[in-house]
Amino acid sequence: MPINYSRKLTGKIRTQPANRQLGCMLAFIAGAVNAGGFLAVQHYTSHMTGIVSAMADQLALGMYSLVLVGFSALVSFLLGATLSTLMVRHSRQRNLHSEYALPLLVEAGLLLCFGLLGSQISGFNGFYVSATVMLLSFIMGLQNAVITKLSNAEIRTTHITGVITDIGIELGKLLCPDANAPDRARLRLLAMLALCFFVGGVTGALGFKHLGYSATVPLAVTLMALSIIPIADDLLDYLRQRGRRR
Repeated sequence: MPINYSRKLTGKIRTQPANRQLGCMLAFIAGAVNAGGFLAVQHYTSHMTGIVSAMADQLALGMYSLVLVGFSALVSFLLGATLSTLMVRHSRQRNLHSEYALPLLVEAGLLLCFGLLGSQISGFNGFYVSATVMLLSFIMGLQNAVITKLSNAEIRTTHITGVITDIGIELGKLLCPDANAPDRARLRLLAMLALCFFVGGVTGALGFKHLGYSATVPLAVTLMALSIIPIADDLLDYLRQRGRRR
């Protein structure tokens, strides 16, 4: 990946085209992780609305172990979003280039661990399901928070309920001549996010079916490639400042 392109996508200086390109890439990754995770443990890990609804049903039916799995997913998603926000704030206070790249690098590392170690722990059924749900939910919370912050809440990538709702709103404006003019650029973005999530889901499901857990390794490598340049910029700045002090 060209250095300047990587810096543009995940660096601290943001542009709307860069936000939208990164959003589409992350929507693809979220779709792949969500679908692959479902094949691994029969649980979706990014759809908190569905998880909370399922918890309510399971509680009413006395399926308390499944309620705990859902609750662990909810808490993990929350913790991932919290950590992402703390990392961004920490980086901003120190004027780092990598305020958005660092959470993505953490996500890449966790996905890499899942891809390399998933098959080794899959034999521990009870522990494996809970740990996988928590890990993937944490990753989704981490990712959703960073794209939300860098795009000023214009883009979210780990679920498409809001995306489909917004598409419907823009289509309503388009079909109603008396309504406000539709935002065609936003409509295209929303359609691309939904499409990327879907294509990512198909890719993730096929990848897990044919490659198993290692299907997440290319996703991790992609995230590393996206995030490494701003982090390298910070490291070079640190080394220069340290050299001047000597």
